[in-house]
Amino acid sequence: MLDTTIAGSLPKPSWLAEPEKLWAPWRLDGADLEQGKRDAALVWIKEQEDAGIDIVTEGEQFRVHFVHGFLEHVDGIDWQKKTKMGIRDNRYVVDVPTVTAPLGRKRAVHTEEARFARAHTKRGLKFTLPGPMTICDTIADAHYGRRADMAMAFAGLLNAEARELEAEGVDLIQFDEPAFNVFMDDVKEWGIAALHKAIEGLKCQTAVHICYGYGIKANLDWKQSLGGEWRQYEEIFPALNESRLDQVSLECANSKVPLSLIGLLSNKTVMVGAIDVASETVETPEQVAATIRAAMEFVDAGRISPCTNCGMAPLPRDVAAGKLRALGAGAGLVRREVAGT
Repeated sequence: MLDTTIAGSLPKPSWLAEPEKLWAPWRLDGADLEQGKRDAALVWIKEQEDAGIDIVTEGEQFRVHFVHGFLEHVDGIDWQKKTKMGIRDNRYVVDVPTVTAPLGRKRAVHTEEARFARAHTKRGLKFTLPGPMTICDTIADAHYGRRADMAMAFAGLLNAEARELEAEGVDLIQFDEPAFNVFMDDVKEWGIAALHKAIEGLKCQTAVHICYGYGIKANLDWKQSLGGEWRQYEEIFPALNESRLDQVSLECANSKVPLSLIGLLSNKTVMVGAIDVASETVETPEQVAATIRAAMEFVDAGRISPCTNCGMAPLPRDVAAGKLRALGAGAGLVRREVAGT
């Protein structure tokens, strides 16, 4: 009950990549880089275990970015053909690579990483993959013609990857879909269908993570434009509640999301974001517990998995470690209350 986990990413140690920066280039290369990634994953697995996190991740230490870490190993993408594109409905505009041919995996992408993590923890193991819709909002299309068609193609590749991760002993596979909070009509028209294709045949637990983004300026400015209440979840939760996914991860801590909206997920385990990743202030265990208690007004404790709002990659390493400890301790407080001890 109240099994804790994290959304996914954790800061890279300063010897591996430039700290407190998204898209930070590696500071090592060759065999030293591969060993450095493994060392960083070990550090964060141990930090999570020491903090009392029940379902750990490798902290995405093996990839520069949560989407491109997968795309780098996909055929059909021209990385030299850059297309200017507005990400998350023009929240920010960047030059992105372009799909120019049918998509295909060059090889298994994250299998070795999952095998390494599984060998080094006896806790539950979670692995994150980018969701089909969010991939399609991060890369340009000059081949498929319809975003929905390209999403289904990516979903097929993700399904092959997910099946291999499951075979390595991964207990929970999470698809990251921040785009679900932006393209709500598309979620209902084809976004959930793409996720169903991505999870086809899996026996492990499956989840979708839908947040309001890393604590970077573009996201913070967007949040300021959303008004006094953030009700994006209201449009998509009923459809997600009827989906074949087991869990939904969402943002709660220091958020303007009305907590009552999680009551729309009556059929799901709810990963309640109890850690604010947009602030470098480390929560107290009591603050974490207060968020969990507030969520329990709408979801029973048996269906709550305390989590972080989003990934913590851009945060200082000591801050992220402190937030892990607060998450574990805060969940422990509520667990003992529920048990009456």
